[in-house]
Amino acid sequence: MLKITLLDGGIILGFLLSVIIIGAAAAKRSSKSAADFFLSGRSMPWWLLGVSMVACTFSCDTPNLVTDIVRTQGVSGNWCWWAFLLTGMLTVFVYAKLWRRSALDTDLGFYEIRYSGKPASVLRGFRALYLGVFFNIMIMATVSLAAIKIGQVMFGLSAVTTLCVALAAVAIYATLGGLTGSIWADFYQYLVAMVGAIFAAVYAVKTADVGGGSTLAELFSNVDVRAKMAMFPSAGGEAGISALMTIFILPVAVQWWNVWYPGAEPGGGGYIAQRMLSAKDEKNAVGATLLFNFLHYAVRPWPWVLVALVSLATFPITPKADQDAASEWLKQNQSAVVQYEKNAAVLPAEQAAQIRQKRAESNGLGALAKEFPNVDEQYLKNDLAYPAMISKMPKGWLGLIVASLIAAYMSTIATHLNWGSSYVVQDFYLRFINPNATPKQAVLMGRVCMAALAVLAGLMALVLSSAKGAFDILLQIGAGTGLLYILRWFWWRINAWSEISAMVVSFLVACFFQWCAPKLGIEAALANSGMLKIMDYSSWQLVLGIIVTTIAWVLVTFATQPEKREVLEAFCSKIRAGGPGWKAITSKMAASGSAELSGKWDVPTGILCMVVGCLAVWSALFGLGYVLYGQLTLGIVLLVLAVAATCTLMRLVGTIKLS
Repeated sequence: MLKITLLDGGIILGFLLSVIIIGAAAAKRSSKSAADFFLSGRSMPWWLLGVSMVACTFSCDTPNLVTDIVRTQGVSGNWCWWAFLLTGMLTVFVYAKLWRRSALDTDLGFYEIRYSGKPASVLRGFRALYLGVFFNIMIMATVSLAAIKIGQVMFGLSAVTTLCVALAAVAIYATLGGLTGSIWADFYQYLVAMVGAIFAAVYAVKTADVGGGSTLAELFSNVDVRAKMAMFPSAGGEAGISALMTIFILPVAVQWWNVWYPGAEPGGGGYIAQRMLSAKDEKNAVGATLLFNFLHYAVRPWPWVLVALVSLATFPITPKADQDAASEWLKQNQSAVVQYEKNAAVLPAEQAAQIRQKRAESNGLGALAKEFPNVDEQYLKNDLAYPAMISKMPKGWLGLIVASLIAAYMSTIATHLNWGSSYVVQDFYLRFINPNATPKQAVLMGRVCMAALAVLAGLMALVLSSAKGAFDILLQIGAGTGLLYILRWFWWRINAWSEISAMVVSFLVACFFQWCAPKLGIEAALANSGMLKIMDYSSWQLVLGIIVTTIAWVLVTFATQPEKREVLEAFCSKIRAGGPGWKAITSKMAASGSAELSGKWDVPTGILCMVVGCLAVWSALFGLGYVLYGQLTLGIVLLVLAVAATCTLMRLVGTIKLS
């Protein structure tokens, strides 16, 4: 357990009080109506929304996740989320203006302007609870899991104590200030979080014990570190081909457009859509999402990656020979291990500690287990390495870094509390339970929902163990739905049953792989067929989930009746998406003179902007990386390319019609 100095404690306490003050300052405005509480009166500027969006996706579990990925798959493993830049840029240049034109209270209101009848209303109500409660709780639980690990490593706190303190603090300002308070707090918290992350990276490198020095060059000369540095996976040998397919090709070619994941939804959605809907106009919605993608993918990753690389030298992965030796020892002492799993307290303390250490070594975590003997074994995973590195920060600065982690945690949890409660209140309570509720009743219900979601998320966090494991589960649940969310704006034939079938099938497939597949020996069958030489098992799960779900919703689409023509015409008039997918509807509208739908279809231009935007951001990301790696020529070339692509992008954006 660390001893926090008076200065550290003062910094942490001062930060917490300042955030609560921000929430209290916004409380009066947010209490006027549900629109003010959940959408800030639709008056937010692009720069504030953009920073808020990136703060939402910057939580204390994010550096833990990145650390886990770097330690197990190398830097190139981050393509599992870097690939979502394609989704983000598509949202910027194609969907942001469409969402703002909808003028909805939440993105779930989309169902009742695009579809009709009971299927549309049932879909809206069910998704309100499915996403706002179940899915939202899973995400907040993952974030809270990181808080638990930080609390154990840095303060020696129990999981329950950490959750009580963390969730209570964020619930106070989130319920007081609504979205306005959350957005302004996000702006402040993002600055604090980035300062803390950058300092942590600088200090980690300067104090790295890599055998004779503490510079980047000396760090990168370490054998364990050098093996994980590549930004793109190698294709050499069977293992290389599998890594290339799993880490790079699958995310870039398939995952980004066919998997629904919070914060990177194909076509936009969730809290990203909530912030687009709260923008002043279409220009501010587009500007906010563009800023978000630059900050999210180009600015944030490297401080975390550097700390993760240093952790490989500080807490090295247990060598394979030692892992095998530990596994053999556990087999030879099976009876003691079984007793340890049942109740470790009945064993002599020395024997229990030895078993814990051997179990950790068999999983490659011997160094972490030895350094932190009091951390619950449930939380002893590779993602623990980030808080382990933070625990080595100097006194005085430690308070700032802890405050930055608290800032990251609070911004994400506050966003999810507001987003989840907006679904429950706007799309379920006001829509189905009490449509005549007064503004005060709606706001009160929102605050009650926030408190309930915080408690449920805390309970769920107690049963999780790994950020990466939760990330994979969420990806699997959303597999196969992404293409539907992209096409529903531009293809008239998609109906409510398409979405219902996609949601149900993707969930059932995820449940099958989680509980049934292990009993049926599917992984072993794939291994025997040689398929695991191409991709790992989790990637095959994702691919199979995408194929099954996509086939299911496409078949259901053609097997069911299309939406009523008057609903489709009203949607066309309101959203003005255009394109060949609506020709069957718009041609008849134009012939009858029922609506004015003139104007250039600018989706091709939007897709071109998406490509150029991805080039700009990835060039900046990898250019900075190569500069840090000491490959200055390549790094500078990429940074110049990033600037050129950004200038080109600004010219192209001017050709897209925005209001």
